Amino acid sequence: MSNNIERSSQEKRTAFVVIFAFCVMIAEIIVGLSSHSMALFADGVHMGSHVLVIGLNWAAYILVRRLENKGTTHYDTEKILNLSAFTSGILLILMAIFIIIEAVERFTAEREILNYELALITAGIGLVANTISASVLHGHDGTTDYNSHAAYLHVLSDALTEIGAIIGILCAMFWHITWIDSAVAVISALVVLRWAKRLLWDTGRSLTKA
Repeated sequence: MSNNIERSSQEKRTAFVVIFAFCVMIAEIIVGLSSHSMALFADGVHMGSHVLVIGLNWAAYILVRRLENKGTTHYDTEKILNLSAFTSGILLILMAIFIIIEAVERFTAEREILNYELALITAGIGLVANTISASVLHGHDGTTDYNSHAAYLHVLSDALTEIGAIIGILCAMFWHITWIDSAVAVISALVVLRWAKRLLWDTGRSLTKA
């Protein structure tokens, strides 16, 4: 019963974050493109990815809840959640690679940020949004399973990219060092790759257990 209560709580938290993140995603992509901020655009794209991925985590909770309510014993509900988390790890890796490729292309093009103030405001809003989402997903007792931990990692990766965006924008704004924007995006993506690798290792071991 206690486990079901924890899952129900995580399901509600995950649903909130999906809706909340979707709204922030739209703002960041629009402003990132219009202001030519690579790090901000990268965060918007990644925000969109974790709307989809955390949506997958949410769907996994819904599926497990319905199977348990029906009393179905043909499926291992714990492995369903772990499989969802494993998939999240793969998508984290793909998005990190995409950000690195886009950052390198933007670096070679040497495009300047057009609207520093707007980009900074949006990045700040995104950072606050991700902080709120991380707090909601973590709760008082932390993440209770790999599925919730995967969703939490997606939010943390977005928060990291937000910080990188702010650093890149400030460097371009005050010292006209435009390459910092792309460099920070690459560094953030590399950190996300490390997190994703750990998540895949842990969930992969869990899924292969008899």
